[in-house]
Amino acid sequence: MRTLLRVIVDVTAGNKAVADGSLAQTMKSTMDKLKPEAAYFCAFEGNRSCFIVFDMKDTSEIPGIAEPFFAKFNAKVEFTPVMNAEDLQKGLQSL
Repeated sequence: MRTLLRVIVDVTAGNKAVADGSLAQTMKSTMDKLKPEAAYFCAFEGNRSCFIVFDMKDTSEIPGIAEPFFAKFNAKVEFTPVMNAEDLQKGLQSL
């Protein structure tokens, strides 16, 4: 299922993680693991944030994806099923 992963990193934890290199390392390992369709990085609500669209094959993947962000960066993590334009058209045609 196409899924949007939103991660909002705590400022204090993020500052430490940038300084010690763990933010870059965790983002690289996450990108390697998820092989995302798209990934965007920005300041959101005043915090370092990322928005990653990837294919979640099973919900059992959630802990393995989320826990590093919780544990290392005191991050807020959300998973949301999303559609692209083709998916939306297909869904609307079935109405």
